[in-house]
Order: sequence, then C-alpha cells, then structure tokens
Amino acid sequence: MTLSHLHTPALHDAMSHALDAIKLARHRTLPAVSPIEIGTVRSIEQGVARVGGLPNARSEEVVLFSGDIPGLVFDLNPDEMGVIVLGDVTQIASGSIVRRSGHLLDVPVGEAMLGRVVDALGNPLDDHGAIRTNQHMPIERDAPPVMERAPVTVPLHTGIKVIDALFPIGRGQRELIIGDRQTGKTAIAVDAIINQINNDVICIYCAIGQRSAQVARTIHKLQRHNAMANTIVMFASGEGAPGLVWVAPYAATTLGEYFMEHGRDVLIVYDDLTRHARAYRELSLLLRRPPGREAFPGDIFYIHSRLLERSTHLRRSGGTLTALPIVETQAQNISAYIPTNLISITDGQIYLSPGLFRRGVLPAVDVGQSVSRVGGDAQLPAYRKVAGDLRLSYTQFEDLESFARFDTHLDDSTRHQIERGRRMRELLKQDQYEPITPAVQITLILALNHGLFDEIPISEMKRTQQIITTELLRNETGICRRIEDGLQLGDDDLRHLVDVVRKTLLAAGLIHAIRDS
Repeated sequence: MTLSHLHTPALHDAMSHALDAIKLARHRTLPAVSPIEIGTVRSIEQGVARVGGLPNARSEEVVLFSGDIPGLVFDLNPDEMGVIVLGDVTQIASGSIVRRSGHLLDVPVGEAMLGRVVDALGNPLDDHGAIRTNQHMPIERDAPPVMERAPVTVPLHTGIKVIDALFPIGRGQRELIIGDRQTGKTAIAVDAIINQINNDVICIYCAIGQRSAQVARTIHKLQRHNAMANTIVMFASGEGAPGLVWVAPYAATTLGEYFMEHGRDVLIVYDDLTRHARAYRELSLLLRRPPGREAFPGDIFYIHSRLLERSTHLRRSGGTLTALPIVETQAQNISAYIPTNLISITDGQIYLSPGLFRRGVLPAVDVGQSVSRVGGDAQLPAYRKVAGDLRLSYTQFEDLESFARFDTHLDDSTRHQIERGRRMRELLKQDQYEPITPAVQITLILALNHGLFDEIPISEMKRTQQIITTELLRNETGICRRIEDGLQLGDDDLRHLVDVVRKTLLAAGLIHAIRDS
C-alpha cells in the first residue's frame, strides 16, 4: 500500500487544522510577567517593624504586610529598613511576609469627601457607605514656590469679635491657637468652622491623637449647627497606631490642597500639633534615631514647617488654604520647645489665658500676648476705620485696672477710662456657637467708642447687644451689606449707625439721654 492510498480527505482536514493551530500559537502574545519583591519581618514593637529582604524599596513607599496591612518605609539601612505600621499591629508577627506596593502613600480626594468622617488613609469611619472617588493624591507634596503665591488680602471671618476686630485672619494665613489644657482652643476652631456655613469655605477638621468621645462630641456639634455639609473630619485616634497619628495632618492638607488648586477657599484645623510632635518622637525613638532637646529628634522643626508652608494663597487658581494649628502649653509656658517652634513658623498666635478662663472672660483671648502678623491687610475697611485703636485702648485699660487696685483715690478721667474698659471687656465676651456678623461687630465697637454704653450697667451689656443686633438685621440690611462687601464707610455712614444705636437704646429704655465722647 502506497502513501497515496492513505491520503484521505479526513486526514487532509486534520493536518490543515494542526498547521493552523501551530501558526496561531506562533503569533499569540505570552502573558507579561513582573517580579514581586518579598521581604520578612525581623521584629515588631509598638507600631514599628524591622524588615529585611527588600533592597529596592524607596523612602516613604507603601509596603504591605500579611492581610494587606499597609506600612510606610521610614528608615533605610544597609541591611534592613524601619517601617511604620499603618494598621492593626496585632496581626503582624516576626517572620511575616512583606511585599512592595511600588507607590507612595496617597489619600482619596474629591467632592465625595465632603461631609464625611475618615481616618488618616481616607477610609470612611461613618455609616454613609463607601466613598466613591477615583482621584488620589500623595500625602507628601512640596509647598508652592514663592512666585506662585499671592498676598493675603481677603479676610476669613471667625464670627468671634475679639479675633475679627483685634487679630484678623486672612485667607491663606497660618494663625496658631495656643494655650493650656481646657482653655477653649478647640471651641474657637469649631466656632470658626461653623461661621463658614454661608461663606463658601470648605473646612477640614483634623483630630490628631484625640479621644474618640471628644471627637464624637465635636462632630455632633458640627452636625447640630448644619456645618458638616462643607466639612471633612479626619480622625487619627490616640489609642490607635502612632503611624496614623503621624500621617494624619499631611493627609488632611492634601485634601485641602485639592480644593485650593481648583480655586476654592479652605480652612483646616490641626487639633493638635503637640500630640503630633509626641507621636513623631515616639516613632523616632523606636527607630533608634538620635534624640535632641526634650528627646525630640533634630528635624522636629522641619516636619511642622514643611506641613504649614503648604497653606497659602495661590496666584494662578486664586484658591486659598488657611491653617489654624493648635498647640497645648504646660503651666502657661509659651517658651517651651514645640510652642516656640510653631510660633516662629506661623503668621501670628491667639493665646488663651487660664486666668481669664477662670474669671469667666470667654473666649479667654489674652490681648497682650496675641498677635496677627497679617494685620489690617486682611481686614474689612470698616474695621480699620472703627477698631484701629481698640487693642491699644484695651491694653491701657488692663494696666490701669491693675494699678487701681493699690489706690482707691482716682481722678475722674482715670475712673472714666476704667469704666469704659470694663464695658469693652464685657463687649468682647461671647458665647460659643453664636457667631456675629462683621456689620454687627463694627456697629457695637462704634457705639462703644462714642460712649453709648458708658451709662449702661455691665449686667445689661449682653441684653443690650442682642437688642442692637436685632435692630440692625431687621432694618439696616443695606448698610450691613455694604460693610460685608468691603465698601468704605464715610463719616455720614458712621453718624447714621451711631444714631441708629442711640435711638434703639432710648426706645428700649436702657438710656435716657447721652452725649458723644
């Protein structure tokens, strides 16, 4: 039998299919293969892991432990590296597998973050479900160059009389809030956030190392005053991993920068940087870094300066990022290491005095030790016209009041100055969660300067302010709008406001007749 006899049609078809399969296999692309670097945990303690076997890892790169627990490469040594754990440390043990992720630490950003409570990695902590955003930005970013910054000229009103009138804060400024424990530092920051409801300012409250119960109360206050819609709360618990406390303010700043670069105005509160410095000291000592003054590492000034320098007014987009960092002092010692560092970085400080707090002068702002280095450049023109000498007058009153305790025989001029100063102090008092518009603040200060409160008992000052506020908001909306739009007030406008207050007080029976002084 020859081969021609075996060449049947069926065999011919089978051979054709085999040749087609061979040709197809030759042109088929093989799947890409990429190597994965894997290391092991050599030791783990208090949120810091020693890892070996990842020779190509970069500084500040994210690595993943077993169970996809993230960690941040912090120290690079020849034979091992120090990694800050950003998750549950109890799930990691010596000998656990570690692998590289190939990217730096980032956080989700976007409009979907508004109204949410998140952790330092952007994961939701509330009960509103997952955050739907595909945008991420690294938490470590360079501060804008000097040539890309614009001057700070637009005011950021807090609604607090003593701050808006005496220590104005501008959009893009960094104003430190400093004081002992339980003196009202967080209360001022929360009031500033609540006052931005109608000002189109996005607010970020970054709770650094705080207790969960305290942060829950703050969130409840913001919700009760309808301030959560334009607010993001980032919470790094003091009971959690110190690494999350460390990255929280940087992640919160990245959230603010996203909106700033899109032309929005942002207010960010760091509560507080004392705990942030302590967390960094703890991590540095665990990583065997050389300690310096008060056991803080040598770069403690740099970590806060590179954070706060990111707050600015951008020239190109027009967006601003205003920072209100909070720092806690011990026994009124504002010359301690961390407070002096932050005072030198920021554009001024609001100092809260325990003595004023105990005497019921709230907010307990010490006028003599507080300052705003931006000053009148970020203040409405009406403030500059009315409240220009207010701080000097208040300081002179405090000096006179202290000296008057040693002598009961005072001349009429000194007695009159002290009495007006007491009404000035009463005027600057303010209850929490009761922001006051700039127009009302300016009118009250103008009335004080013209002696309209001289004959009113101090016990009636609060009721007097409420009566004047009601009258202004009801019948003087035109001039109030002009003040808040930043228009100049002429002498006729000022006389009109004085007449309005005088007639209001006469109608209420608080005064009978009074002359200007």
